[in-house]
Amino acid sequence: MTVKQLSLPELAAACGELGVPGVGLWREPVRAYGLEATAELVRAAGLTVTTLCRGGFLTAVDPGERAAALADNRRAVEEAAALGTDTLVLVSGGLSAGSRDLHGARERVADALAELGPHAERHGVRLAVEPLHPMYAADRCVVSTLAQALDLAERFPAHQVGVTVDTYHLWWDDRAPAGIARAGAGGRIHSFQLADWTTPLPRGVLDGRGQLGDGAIDLRAWKDQVEAAGYTGPIEVELFNDGLWARDGREVLRETARRFVEQVIE
Repeated sequence: MTVKQLSLPELAAACGELGVPGVGLWREPVRAYGLEATAELVRAAGLTVTTLCRGGFLTAVDPGERAAALADNRRAVEEAAALGTDTLVLVSGGLSAGSRDLHGARERVADALAELGPHAERHGVRLAVEPLHPMYAADRCVVSTLAQALDLAERFPAHQVGVTVDTYHLWWDDRAPAGIARAGAGGRIHSFQLADWTTPLPRGVLDGRGQLGDGAIDLRAWKDQVEAAGYTGPIEVELFNDGLWARDGREVLRETARRFVEQVIE
């Protein structure tokens, strides 16, 4: 999504040119290009698919809507397996229309995980519950903190359900370091994503993730915390940013790789 202006073949070629070894894919462009064609493309390019995003939206009250959501998530698990990734990122979903029951919505997520976890295990896929910043709680994600995500995940085996640690959504929470240690001790950090926090946020807030180094987050400190907790997996950069999307995608990818080295590694 950082360079969604690139087609999947353009993305694969650009990653090869820059020596980027892996890519987190989103379902919409994969579906548009074709699941089997995408799997073949990334294999031919020598790319690892680090995660598939996204499943989730599991909070519906209506039985028909709930059944449709579960069916879609089972398909997402199967898509992840076909692409060769072991991790499906889940965004829980917001409140149902007219509801103010956050606790009930989170319990519906837990009920869905109980159904989806064994299906994911059968396909060699882990579910990674991603907490989103509280500003999204009403319409997009009732799971707002790492502690809330772990409270859900820890009801199930770690090889079925874990969490995503995303700096954009968690940087503000002084309890997050303890949550990272807790998640690492349980083997539940299934995905780690970076984006910076810049203000003012754009209207609509969804597409305001900052380029690495442009904002308020100590990205290197977050990387150090996650690694200290035992995480050895890939580090993804996920930027929703209209300004970046308006630029040449290869240029943005080069810039992002350079910023990653400067802001996170060095």
